[in-house]
Amino acid sequence: MTLFDENVSVVPAPRQRWRRGTVVGVWSLTVAVIVLFVMTFLPSAYVIQQPGPVYNTLGTTASADGQQVPLISVPEGDEKDSTSTGQLDLLTVQVSGNREHTPSWIELASAWFDRSRAVVPIDRIFPAGQSTEQRNTENAALMTDSQLEASAAALRELGYDVPQQIAVGTIDDSGAAKDKLQQNDVLTSVDGTAVSSIDDVRAAVQKAAGQAVTVGYERDGTASTVQITPRQTEVDGQAQYLLGVGLMMTFDLPVDVKIQLNDVGGPSAGMMFALGIIDKMSPGDLTGGQHIAGTGTIDADGNVGPIGGIRQKLYGARDAGATWFLAPEANCNEVVGHVPDGIRVFSTSTLKQSLTVLETIRDGGDLDALPTCTS
Repeated sequence: MTLFDENVSVVPAPRQRWRRGTVVGVWSLTVAVIVLFVMTFLPSAYVIQQPGPVYNTLGTTASADGQQVPLISVPEGDEKDSTSTGQLDLLTVQVSGNREHTPSWIELASAWFDRSRAVVPIDRIFPAGQSTEQRNTENAALMTDSQLEASAAALRELGYDVPQQIAVGTIDDSGAAKDKLQQNDVLTSVDGTAVSSIDDVRAAVQKAAGQAVTVGYERDGTASTVQITPRQTEVDGQAQYLLGVGLMMTFDLPVDVKIQLNDVGGPSAGMMFALGIIDKMSPGDLTGGQHIAGTGTIDADGNVGPIGGIRQKLYGARDAGATWFLAPEANCNEVVGHVPDGIRVFSTSTLKQSLTVLETIRDGGDLDALPTCTS
């Protein structure tokens, strides 16, 4: 016989306990969410490059007052019955963020996994000490210079004589040339040696290694000379001697070429401007009805130089419907492995090479014989 105590207590069932790993996981997720939320409001040291608007140099664009005007125009007598039915697209890159407003870390993370965009250090786009307004002013000046160089290169390719001069554009208030040279002075020689390019001037100044140089110039048609002692400074980590002036090339264009493109800066459209001018001033169709895009700086002698953001421009060209792309030879290392499907890239280092590519595409020639970017 079993006896029971009358005062029997009821013992509740044991509560279910979370495993330690589950608790750790919940706390980790909570901390991650908090950190992500906080980082959303923290400034970053990066900006985002992405494909920007695409412009057909053979088409029209909006003027400052909103009217549609030809992007490139030449006097009626110089337009040689061009009948182009294709496109010659110049490409741009947009920058998301600046020193005043950097992208959030969430935006940066999203861009990191997008092949058409790039996350780059802010110092590469906005140098320390330079405001967004200063950068825009500098890019506008570079655009103006690229249009002049492109016009000169195109007209020379077409057989025109285009005289050029080296002019003083700006003067550093604390530079060596202050009170010695003036804006719009035309430089003609350094230490008795004639100069015909900005590189000639720079080389002669560096050769003097800090010693005073005799600069020949013309002001209002009167020739003169002045002695200037260059000052040493550090540029991109290297010691250089500077006169303290901003130089620019000026050209006596025999044809009044007009290029209208608002809200776009920088020098990278130069080659496409030159091709557009040549098409406008040549009979027939340079494009063969094809949709061709490209990028590259250009100088008055027709040399094509490297640009920034070429990967974004490749995707911008593809999204605009281009099937052919002209890339500066100097950018080939950035092109290989980053060409989107549906577009074929050819490399170029001169305006003449670019024209050869266009003519080969137009005439159905041997495309495999053209230079391209290889690893």
